[in-house]
Amino acid sequence: MLFRRKSALLRHTEVPPGMAENFILSGYRFPNCSFGECLGSAFQPTNETGNFWTHFLALFVFAFYFLELFWWEQAAPVLDPIYYPFWSYFIGVCGLLVVSSMAHLFNSMSMVVREICFFVDYGTISAYTVGSSLAYFYYINPRTGLANEGSLPWLDESRGQAPSVDELSPLVSWCPAWLLPMVDTFTRVGWWFEALYVPTACVIALLCTMACCNSRQQWPRYRYIIRTLVFLLPFVVVSAPVFYKLYVGARNGSLGLFFTRHCFWLLISGVFNISKIPERFSPGKFDIWGHSHQWFHFCTFMSILDELHMIKGEIKGLAGELPKPPTFLSTFGVMLLLLLVLSAIVVWFAVKVHAMERKPKAQ
Repeated sequence: MLFRRKSALLRHTEVPPGMAENFILSGYRFPNCSFGECLGSAFQPTNETGNFWTHFLALFVFAFYFLELFWWEQAAPVLDPIYYPFWSYFIGVCGLLVVSSMAHLFNSMSMVVREICFFVDYGTISAYTVGSSLAYFYYINPRTGLANEGSLPWLDESRGQAPSVDELSPLVSWCPAWLLPMVDTFTRVGWWFEALYVPTACVIALLCTMACCNSRQQWPRYRYIIRTLVFLLPFVVVSAPVFYKLYVGARNGSLGLFFTRHCFWLLISGVFNISKIPERFSPGKFDIWGHSHQWFHFCTFMSILDELHMIKGEIKGLAGELPKPPTFLSTFGVMLLLLLVLSAIVVWFAVKVHAMERKPKAQ
């Protein structure tokens, strides 16, 4: 029964407009597929098969490289608090990969289920960005490996006030005169990083989720541009510790290499998601394999993999010493609270979609 519709794939003119993708002309599954039919479609060529496998198989690759950290010599126990941020990051990435693959597998069950699948998908992308922010905060914190060397006076809590520009002369000697007031201002508010970095990442993640969910009902013509650009903001905010450590000179030489590759893959994934290349130039030829969303999945995973290598390198360089010890509440507690709020957002949008679907029938 799983394969009874195997040969009955539809063209874009035979499915509801909400299920049709730009420049994808064929390979669509029947609307209102059963759970079993959706499950069976993972093993037959449809336009969602590649979308499913590119993230489902990536889950196991990521898990392998993640667990590799605990095979190192002198590695701390798996449940050591020093790894709480790392496991929070693991939860974020695995949630993204699992939900993304499941969303593409089961989105043809109904139009309401389709919308809910992608609402949850956007939520897990946001959870991933917050998981990254927790790992960055504890392992790539500007205080890490630098404060003890005296190169970041503004992070020294023993001081009664922020340093002046003169005290930071090794960092700003190259700056033009007009830029010095901005540098001085930054040094005086640097302590806000400790208090606001993670909360800001959480707030932005929630706003981005709402914007992406809303894009499925409004601005359909620009939905891919909106969804791509909306997640550019959390990337910039979350990456602030990396930018700063590269600015002052990171001790770990691999940080810049992996972060550059991370940015490169993200940029390429955005290009694929917005441009719809290659199917834009040859509609119908890439309906099953090789269309832009599959390349988008591949590039986003490669960016995550380089990010993972970057974080692992920083953890190894710390040798078990963190400037600020993580706690269960400051890591898993943050992720749990975020997931609860994201769930509320998804339910709210799901109720709206369900009401919209029922309204035409009632009329």
